[in-house]
Amino acid sequence: MKFINANILQAFDDTAVGTRVVQPYLFMRHLSAAVAVFDFDAQTTPGQGFVSLPKEAFSSVSAGVGEKKYAIDELSGEPDPGAYIMRPWRGSMNVYLKRDYAAEVEGLAAIIYTTDAYLADPDVARDSDEVSRVEATGASHIIVAVLAFAGPKAPLSPGRLVSNLAGGNKNALAWNADTIREKAKESATYAAEWSVVAD
Repeated sequence: MKFINANILQAFDDTAVGTRVVQPYLFMRHLSAAVAVFDFDAQTTPGQGFVSLPKEAFSSVSAGVGEKKYAIDELSGEPDPGAYIMRPWRGSMNVYLKRDYAAEVEGLAAIIYTTDAYLADPDVARDSDEVSRVEATGASHIIVAVLAFAGPKAPLSPGRLVSNLAGGNKNALAWNADTIREKAKESATYAAEWSVVAD
């Protein structure tokens, strides 16, 4: 097996938004063992895998989120500006909790594609530089994402929810008013209590 990172993956960078791999050797040891027994052919889309890693691998990563309640100024009781950092992400500038506030990891997985599945992905196929880069490596698997979970399952962010309602997701067209209100409540509650972390 030979792994390479997708060109969009930043979890191994020193400055990451969200999950960050802090002990690459330990992480890769556990990932290799998990991928060796994972059945990529049995997936909904063959070659695309959501590969869970064991608890023993949790110390190799920093979770991608933190609780805002720990980033409060003790004197004023207001959010502490010093606990946050601005970083560009997917074309816009956003505010995140600093990595120091990352929650304890409660689950860990990686999105892994076989090379054939990765090169067949429409977004990748349109990127001739990425296709050439991957083909030149002789890799068997591509690490597309690393996901270190903590806290409740994250709902749609407020921005993503609005985008979906504005036509960004076909499934949202079928939502009735009660469904929309429930999703909005979940989104607002989560956004008030949790934040993505960044370096």
